Amino acid sequence: MTRVVLLSDFGTVDGYAATMAAVVASAAPSALIEHAAHDIPAGDILTGALTLSRYATLYPHGTVHLAVVDPGVGTWRRPIAATVDGRHYVGPDNGLFTRILVGRQARIVDVRETGQGRGASPTFHGRDIFAPAAGHLAAGGALEDLGPAVADPVVLDLAEPRRHGHLIGGEVIQVDRFGNLISNVPAGWIAGLSEGEGGARVVIDGKDAGPVRRTYGDVASGDVVALIGSLDLLEISVRDGSAAEFLDAGRGALLEVRAG
Repeated sequence: MTRVVLLSDFGTVDGYAATMAAVVASAAPSALIEHAAHDIPAGDILTGALTLSRYATLYPHGTVHLAVVDPGVGTWRRPIAATVDGRHYVGPDNGLFTRILVGRQARIVDVRETGQGRGASPTFHGRDIFAPAAGHLAAGGALEDLGPAVADPVVLDLAEPRRHGHLIGGEVIQVDRFGNLISNVPAGWIAGLSEGEGGARVVIDGKDAGPVRRTYGDVASGDVVALIGSLDLLEISVRDGSAAEFLDAGRGALLEVRAG
């Protein structure tokens, strides 16, 4: 049974996500349709890209990921479908698939003519183009039947961390629903610095976040804690609270990691 997993910024109140699911089900009645999330902040492509990268590659081969965070809907941005490592992805070519595509071999096609094609509603390509393409793949259709090949997909210009000796510079790239400040600093960069009071120490926007710890339980309730999160990226959190609120920090906040 093929799985189709939906992600969007549509919310669940207006039935937009259910409409896409209905179109997929009509094309592939035996497909198992799952909903990953529909509360991505409106038009927030980066958050959509990070969210997708958390779970997409954990699904089995053959899964179809239908992801729509599309502030450019109706414009000449391309609608695409891709096959990467045995899984399929359908959505707008606006950087939403950056963390899926970069560093991997991918087959990508332009699906502009799929479904209603040029007769599609200029405000709902999720229903008229993306969902039919996802349904085609879920029903066992070939990727190449959806349209011509694409060699230059759009990827986000993500901020890169920097390091010089034992000093690492990075920035916050996402704030999750718990208020955790997720940075772009990879775990591997600070793996050589031991944990604890004498190890790696984090400063964010000039405020001390303490040493890099292993888990939230290593500090008291209400205290700031720096740790490696589930994306293998450095995060700043507050136990039983919101680091974003406590530190008055958000996306783009600068941080430093240095030997204690």
